[in-house]
Parts: sequence; C-alpha cells; structure tokens
Amino acid sequence: MQAFVFQIAPMRVLFGAGSRERLGAELETLGAQRALIITDPSKVDLSSDLADLIGSRCVGVYDQVAPHVPIETAEAGRAEVRRTNADCCITVGGGSSTGLGKAIAMEIDVPIITVPTTYAGSEMTSIWGLTQDGTKRTGRNPKVLPKVVLYDPELTATLPPQVAGPSCMNAMAHCVEALYAENANPVMSLLAKEGISSLAESLPKVVRDPANLEGQSQALYGAWLAGLVLGSVGMALHHKLCHVLGGTFNTPHAETHAIVLPYVAAFNVEAAPEARKYLEAALGTPKIASTLRQLCEAIGGPVSLKALGLGETDLDTVAEAATQAAYYNPRKITTEGIRQLLEDAYHGTMPQP
Repeated sequence: MQAFVFQIAPMRVLFGAGSRERLGAELETLGAQRALIITDPSKVDLSSDLADLIGSRCVGVYDQVAPHVPIETAEAGRAEVRRTNADCCITVGGGSSTGLGKAIAMEIDVPIITVPTTYAGSEMTSIWGLTQDGTKRTGRNPKVLPKVVLYDPELTATLPPQVAGPSCMNAMAHCVEALYAENANPVMSLLAKEGISSLAESLPKVVRDPANLEGQSQALYGAWLAGLVLGSVGMALHHKLCHVLGGTFNTPHAETHAIVLPYVAAFNVEAAPEARKYLEAALGTPKIASTLRQLCEAIGGPVSLKALGLGETDLDTVAEAATQAAYYNPRKITTEGIRQLLEDAYHGTMPQP
C-alpha cells in the first residue's frame, strides 16, 4: 500500500430532521451571546425563524450574500460584525453564505455555526474563496472551519429541482476529485466512494420528489461526506477550472461544477487507475464520464458551458488561466489539452468513456 498522511480537523455535526431546533443549545455550548445570522435574500424567512428560535442571542440578520464572495461583500460583512459586536456567525443557506462567514472569520476571531440548505459541502472545509478584479483566489485557513454544522433534511426539502440537482452534482465533484488528489488516502477514498454512491442514488429522488425526507437525508449524507473529503485531501484540475469560470465570468457555482465534471473525469480517469477503480464501484459501471453526463441530463439543468452564456473566445481565456500556475493533477496539463476539454464542455459533447 502506498504511504500516506491522514489528518482531519475536529468538528461537531448534528444530523437529522429538526436538528435546527438545537441551535440555541449549540450557541450556549460555544458560550456565544451575540450571534449574527448571515444569509442570502431567498432565506430571510428561514433566518427570521432561527432568529426567533435563539431569541435575545440574535443581534441581527445580514442578507447581503453574493456568489463567489466578492471582496467588497466580504469587507461589508466584516463591518457588520464589528458594528453589531457579534461573537458568533450563523450562516444559513448554500456555499455563498458559508463563504461569506469564512471571509469574516479570516479577519475577525468569531466561531461559525453553519445551517446548510443545499448540498454545497463547503461547511466541512477550511477552504476559503474571495473574488477580486475578476479573479477568484482560494486558500486554506483553520480559522474559517465552522465549529458546528446542523444538517436538517427538512431544510433541503424546499429546494426546487433546478437547484437541488446541480447542487448534488457539485457535491459529487468534490468526491470524484478527492479520489485522485495529490494527498488522497484510502480512508478518504472509501468515504468518497460512499458519497458518490449516496449522491447518485438520491439525486433522482430529490429532483422527482423534494418532500421525500429519506431521499433528502441520503443526499445530505452524501454532501457531508463530499465536503469532508474535499476539506481533507485537496483539489486538482476540476476545481481549478470551475474557480476560473466562476471568478472570471461569474458563472453559477453548482451548474458550472455539474457541467465540467464529466469532461474532467474523461480527461483524468486513464491517468488515475486507483480512482477509476473506486468510481467504477461507486457508479456500478466502467463508463464513468458518460454516466456522470447522464446524471447531469437527468436533473434537467444545463449540460454545456454555452448554455451558461460563455462564448467560444472565452475558452482561450479559461485555458490560459488554468495553466498559468503549477498545481497537482494526475494527467499532465497542457494548454491544448485543456482547450479541447473546454471545447467539448462548451458544446456539451457526450464524453467518453
């Protein structure tokens, strides 16, 4: 067996229907008295309910979240924490809400409690992202890792299918990339395999019948594992491309990951035999890339970069940016190879195998 390093950060996870009701008790455990709820405008009603739940411990609901965490949004959020003298941030929503909470925690020493309402998985990682001047920068900092995560499937049951489907595929991308990351290890690979299986099985359920709590629980379980492995073993080509697309062209996060995933899998799988073994077992087929593409089709979302509004000339910009800085990937990265991958993704060509 190949030598490896295993390291995992401590975190408290509460999983199950109604777990949001325990928010007040978790604040008490942390010793927090002045919690600021951070959310996006679509989750203001839920956030107000949570504010009522924790009563006087809530110092406000801040709903100025923006995708990809523009630096201006981060600075405004930090200013709000200072203005309210908050000693804890509760993020409610998807990855953008979590991302703003992380951006705040990078500069201000406040713990984060996360209440996810999508399958983003970023709540399980110490990875932060900030967008400035059209470029998205990412990094790791233990300060931004949430202290507590409350996974409540009753909250994802309200997701419309056009949001739930891409969000599940985004989570699956975390698991796929974890299998061939530079510091992959057999423990995390087992978790990634379990996450892929759970997400692939639950995805049709949450799209067809969002109110099915068993399906929602299964999807959230897969998303939890996806975030856990992403935070533990790192990233490669898939996340690099998606960060360039999102940061430069402001493409929607989950849809971008869903579209790009089958093409990066096709690009990398022959150079990563161990990852291929796990993927075949998780998906139940050797046709990995085409199966991932079929899952994208099943959710009814966009299946090409063209559908997100990109032009063909934009692909050159993405290919150049994705090859500028050296980073790990199991297959050698060349501008020509990445340009062809993006061309296929742009047109939505069925990937092989």
